[in-house]
Amino acid sequence: MGYFVGLPLGGTTGEKEYQVRFDKNVGYQIETCAPLLPAEWALQSGVQLTWPHEDTDWTGMLDEVEACFITIAREIASRERLLVVHPQPEEIERQLIKAGVQMSNVRFAACPTNDTWARDHGAITMLDTNGPCLLDFTFNGWGLKFAADKDNLITRHLIQSGALHGEYLNRLGFVLEGGSIESDGMGTLLTTSRCLLSPNRNGQMNQAEIEEYLCSTFHLQRILWLNHGFLAGDDTDSHIDTLARFCDPESIAYVCCDNPSDEHYEELAQMEKELTAMRTIDGKPYRLFPLPLPDPILINGERLPATYANFLILNDAVLYPTYNQPQKDQEAGIMLQKAFPKHDIVGINCLPLIRQHGSLHCVTMQYPMGVIK
Repeated sequence: MGYFVGLPLGGTTGEKEYQVRFDKNVGYQIETCAPLLPAEWALQSGVQLTWPHEDTDWTGMLDEVEACFITIAREIASRERLLVVHPQPEEIERQLIKAGVQMSNVRFAACPTNDTWARDHGAITMLDTNGPCLLDFTFNGWGLKFAADKDNLITRHLIQSGALHGEYLNRLGFVLEGGSIESDGMGTLLTTSRCLLSPNRNGQMNQAEIEEYLCSTFHLQRILWLNHGFLAGDDTDSHIDTLARFCDPESIAYVCCDNPSDEHYEELAQMEKELTAMRTIDGKPYRLFPLPLPDPILINGERLPATYANFLILNDAVLYPTYNQPQKDQEAGIMLQKAFPKHDIVGINCLPLIRQHGSLHCVTMQYPMGVIK
C-alpha cells in the first residue's frame, strides 16, 4: 500500500539510489535517489493535528470547530496513527474517548501553541537511507500577518520530547510553509510564485536563489511555478494546496471556475493554461482533474477562501472538505474518486474551518513511516 522505499542499489554518484513502488495509484517502479522529498501518498505512519483552544482565534466558536476536529480525528485514527498537539492534551483525550475515536492509534503531545495550522508549522519530512529527516523551517505567520512565536517552536519541541522520530535538521534560516509546496516524490516540486516570492518571507532572495535553495535542500530535479491563481480571502498568498495538487506523478487536481462573472474566473483560467502546458518529468502532459469552485461563502461581507483542493491523502483514503453545498460537494467527491480510484473518498464538513480562512489540509500534517510510533 502507498509508497515503498527499498534497499539501496548502490550508485556511484555519491547519492544512494532507491527503488520506489507506488501501489495505490501508480502501477510501475521507478528509481530515485535518497534523500528524497516523498509525495503525500507515501506510506504514512500518521498525521498531526494541532488542536484548537481558548487562546487561539477559535475562542468564539470553539465547540463548533472542535466538533470538526473530532470528525477529522476519527477518520484518521480509524486508518493510521494520529498525533494530537495541545497545551493540555488530557482535555482532548476525554473528548476523543467520548466521541468513540480509536484511541489505540492516538498519541498526545503537550505543547504551547498560537493556532492550529499544522500544515504550515509542522516538520517537512525527507527520507534517507538511515531513516526520516525532519526539516524545521521558520514559520512567520504567513509573511508576518499573525503571531507565530509559539507555533514556530512546535517542531523542535515534538522532536525533543520524542513525539516525532527522525533526524532533526535546522533550516530556520529560510521561511517555508508545508502548504506552499507539493512534491510528486520523484524530484518535482509544484508551487506558486505569489507565495514563495512574497517579500515578507524570503525577500532578500530572488526567484533564482530561492529555486537553487529548494533544489539543493530537497534534492529536486526541477520546480514548476504557477504564476496565476488566487482565492479571495486567502491569508497565505496563494498556497499551492488551495489551488492545485499532485494526485500521482502524472496527475494534478486543480480548482476550476466556469462562471465568467466570478472574480476568480480570469486568474483560474490562466492557471489552467499553465497547468495544461506543464509536462511530467518524462515529457508527457499531466492528466488534469478539475475541481469545482465552491459558491461564495461570506462572513461580514467578506468572501472566504473555500476550496476542494485542500484535501488530505491518507494510506487508503482521501479526506476532502465539504461546505454544505450538496451539488458541488458531490461533484468534487466524484472528481476525486476519478483521481484516486483505489482510495475511499470521504467528505468532511469544513464550514467551521473556512471561517478562519483555512480548510482540511491546512490543519493536518502527514508523516511517512517511522516518524510517529
